[in-house]
Amino acid sequence: MENEMKYSKDNKFIPVTSLSAHTGEEVAMDLFYYTNQVVNICLYGNPEQKDGWVLIDTGMPKSAEEIVSVVEERFGPDSRPKAIILTHGHFDHVGASVDLVRHWDIPVYAHELELPFLTGKSPYPEPDPSVEGGLVAKVSSYFPNEATNLGGHVHSLPADGSVPGMNGWRWIHTPGHSPGHISLFREEDRTLIAGDAFVTVRQDSLYKVLVQKTEVCGPPRYFTTDWQAAWESVKKLAALKPRVAITGHGTPMEGEELATGLTNLVQDFESVAIPDYGRYI
Repeated sequence: MENEMKYSKDNKFIPVTSLSAHTGEEVAMDLFYYTNQVVNICLYGNPEQKDGWVLIDTGMPKSAEEIVSVVEERFGPDSRPKAIILTHGHFDHVGASVDLVRHWDIPVYAHELELPFLTGKSPYPEPDPSVEGGLVAKVSSYFPNEATNLGGHVHSLPADGSVPGMNGWRWIHTPGHSPGHISLFREEDRTLIAGDAFVTVRQDSLYKVLVQKTEVCGPPRYFTTDWQAAWESVKKLAALKPRVAITGHGTPMEGEELATGLTNLVQDFESVAIPDYGRYI
């Protein structure tokens, strides 16, 4: 089974960074996020209780060693998660997946519509460097889009909305940025892990990525292929009235700033999120 696994043929180190790189923060006693170059991963589980933990997303290509180091600092040497949950399969969210699965020998869960991109069967649509946006968008043709193959280690998320290893959480289908994109929500304290359904930094702008200027934005433009679905997904998440949100890019946001930002994004999505031009408009 392990021999079936392999990274996409275009998997490569991407030389981008931000002021938040290599830092993390505890959002709750059982939820920690860490910025790997320009993308966030999450570690769910209370280090004091020793009852297991889950990794959400696997960061940038060639980052497995860094992620294992972060994990062991939080949970101790030789810590092994119950599972990996993927919000989606874009290169910056599955970048270390094969190495980590080999290291830990654990299952991976994703939405069934993402499985073709995670079993080597289908590439994602190519990123769009022609899309309206900043310098990151212009160089996005360099970003990997071929399928990662996790072989028999990857499984569909349970149809009942539960999340393996994460009691009290549910997954929500939030397509648009990718067909099987999901977000995770815990009703008890209204905590949201949004993936790239929306982000808190303008991801196509190199300057804003570098300095991590905080603002509620739509999904990264150069990889989003269904803008109407993306808008509906933002509406769905805003209706949850999250107290705090960790997004795939940018710093966590909470309280009134988050509520206002989501309200404005829903109302103005067509003018502030959807590009004026691009291949997928």
